[in-house]
Amino acid sequence: MVLEERERYINPYTDFGFKKLFGTELNKDLLISFLNALFNDSSREITDISYLNTERLGEGYGDRRAVFDVYCTTSSGKRFIVEMQKAEQEYFKDRSVFYATVPIREQAPKGKWNYRLEDVYTIGILNFVFPDGEYPSDSFRHEIKLKDVEDNHVFYDKLTFVYLEMPKFNKTEDELETMFDKWMFALQNLSRLLERPRALQERVFTRLFEMAEIARFTPTERREYEESRKEYWDYYSTMQTAHKKGKAEGLEQGRAEGHLEDARRMKADNMPVELIAKYTGLSISEVMEL
Repeated sequence: MVLEERERYINPYTDFGFKKLFGTELNKDLLISFLNALFNDSSREITDISYLNTERLGEGYGDRRAVFDVYCTTSSGKRFIVEMQKAEQEYFKDRSVFYATVPIREQAPKGKWNYRLEDVYTIGILNFVFPDGEYPSDSFRHEIKLKDVEDNHVFYDKLTFVYLEMPKFNKTEDELETMFDKWMFALQNLSRLLERPRALQERVFTRLFEMAEIARFTPTERREYEESRKEYWDYYSTMQTAHKKGKAEGLEQGRAEGHLEDARRMKADNMPVELIAKYTGLSISEVMEL
C-alpha cells in the first residue's frame, strides 16, 4: 500500500512533520498563529519571529548539548522553544528545565552586564499524559511559572513552561470555539483527515493543509517523511515493549487499560490493525472494535 492510500496529510508527531509545519522560515506564519492562539493575550501578541539554530553546544568541554525541535525569537526579544514529545520519558521535566537554561545563558553578553533577561518560553506538545492524579482529567493545558509557595503569587514572570496533554483534548469539530481549540483539533487529527474540516476555514489553515498534503511533496520530501514516519513507529513500539515488560510484573487490569489507550492512539494515527495488535497484545477483533 502506498503512502497516499494510508493518509492524505502528514503526521505532525513525526520529526519531519512537525518541523515541516513549524520549523521553517517559509511556514513561520503557522507557528506565529499557533503561539498567539496558545496564549490569547494581546500583551504577548507575536507579529514576527526569527528562527535560531536548533543545536546548541555547551560553553566548555564536557558540557551537555541541547537539540531543540523549534527554537525562535520574536521581534521584541522573547525566546521560544517548541517541542513535540512522542512519549513520556523518565526525566522529562528535568529535560525541559535544562533546555530552558540555554536561551537564558545565551543572553549574557561579554563584558559588563546588569543581568536583565528577556522572556523565555518552553512549550511541550505532549503525546502522553502526566501521571495519574497530577492534573484533573479534564485539564490539558498547563502554564507553569516560578511562584511563592506561601501565597501563590508569581515570583518571576519571565520564565514560562506550557505543556499540552494532547490525548486529553476531546472536542469534536462542532465544539470548536476558539483559535486554540482549532489548532488543538488540527494537530490531533491531521494525519487521519481526508478533507479540510468546515470549522477550519481561516486563511492560516488553508496554508496548514497545503503544507501538510503529502501529494505536494517532492520525491526527496516523501522519502524523508517515510523515514521519519518509520522512526516514529519504531520509537513508539520500543516504548510500548518496555511498557509491556513493566506491566507484566504487576497489575493486570492496569495493563489492559494501558494497552487499550495505546491501541486507540495508534489507530487514530492510522497504524495498520495487524501492527497495533502485535505491539499491544490485543486481538485484531478487539482493535477493530475500538
